[in-house]
Parts: sequence; structure tokens; C-alpha cells
Amino acid sequence: MTDEERVQGNSAEASQADSLSVSNSDDSTALTLFSLSQRVEQLEEQLSRMALLLSDVYRYGKLRDLLAAQQWKEADIETTRVMLEIIGQSNHDNITPDDVIKFPCSSLCLLDQLWRTYSHDHFGFSRQQQIYVSEGGTDDISNIDLKVLEKVGDRLGWRDNNKWLDYDRLDFSSSAPLGCHPSNWWRSAYGAKMAVYFLARLMQCDVTSDVQLIAEDIENV
Repeated sequence: MTDEERVQGNSAEASQADSLSVSNSDDSTALTLFSLSQRVEQLEEQLSRMALLLSDVYRYGKLRDLLAAQQWKEADIETTRVMLEIIGQSNHDNITPDDVIKFPCSSLCLLDQLWRTYSHDHFGFSRQQQIYVSEGGTDDISNIDLKVLEKVGDRLGWRDNNKWLDYDRLDFSSSAPLGCHPSNWWRSAYGAKMAVYFLARLMQCDVTSDVQLIAEDIENV
């Protein structure tokens, strides 16, 4: 091999090495950018959650205090008041199934998390949803199965001797049946239809999944 051929060979090897180096560098840069993009998305989600808390802390503060004091009945009534305020209504009787099916998921998840946190996972909309699903309930709003709703009512402590109980006869102690509360919100002139619509909304919002909007966040605002 001549000196010229040797030089050309070394030059080709160097060029190939440079190409590999550039390729590896590009891959590393792409991974870094992807990681940064994911981090930015996470930060945006956190900021969005904090914005919700900051704007609504006045709305949930009283409910948090009542739940922390285990004043379940008062907290239940306050929950209904908060929910009415969220959808811009002042009278429970004016709420329609269409209002319910559009209820903001973020608010439902936060309300559920407050109840779960202060009742040690004993109460909450997610508990009610889980019981409904375990009895065969679905998110099909066209299917109003009264037998399923009655089974759910029995398990939640809303029925006794095959009859629905008046609100004041419910158990508001910490030993009430699993998922018994919130209960006031469920009472509607639309009856079973309203219940099915709201349960469908809970399932659409997936309130049973763990969310980051926890009670401690509100306390720290």
C-alpha cells in the first residue's frame, strides 16, 4: 500500500468516525429534547392544577374544614352547595340530567379526593362508582336498571326493608356503610335517570383513579 493510499484510508476512517459521532450526538440531542418536552408538559399540568386550587380555594375551604372535623352531614350539604355553584345553579331542583353529564371532571375528582382523604377512603364518589360497577352498572345512560340501582342503594345504606330512606334517616357517623356519602347531591326530582347520568359522568371522568389534587395542596395555598 502506497503512502497516498494509506492517507486516503485513514481519511475515510476518520470521516466515518466523524459521521458516527454526529449521529450519536443527534440521537442524544433528540433524547434530551424529548425528555425536556415531557418535563415541560408535567410542569404545565402542575401549574394548571395549582391554578385551579388558587382560584377555587375559597370554594373548597369550608368543605375541607367540615370534612377534617368529621362533620359528615354538614360536609355533605356543603358539597351540594359547592356543586351547584360550580354549574351556576342556586336550586337543586333546577338541575337537569344534561347539567350532570357535563359536570367538570376536575371538580369531581377534587371533591372525591377531599372526601376520600378525610374519611380514610371510606366515603367519596369513587366508592359509589366502584359499588355501582360491581353490581353490573355501566356508563350507558340509555340503560336505567332499577334493580342495579336498588342493590347499590342497599349497599350504600340508602335503603332499608326495600324502601329508600329519607335523607335525615341516613347514617352520618364514621361507621356508616362504605360509600354512603356524599348523599345529598343524589336526591333529585329526576330520580333514577339523574342517578344513571351522574354515575355515567363519574365513569367518564374516571374518579376512581388517583389524582394529584390532594387535600394537603389546599391547606398549603
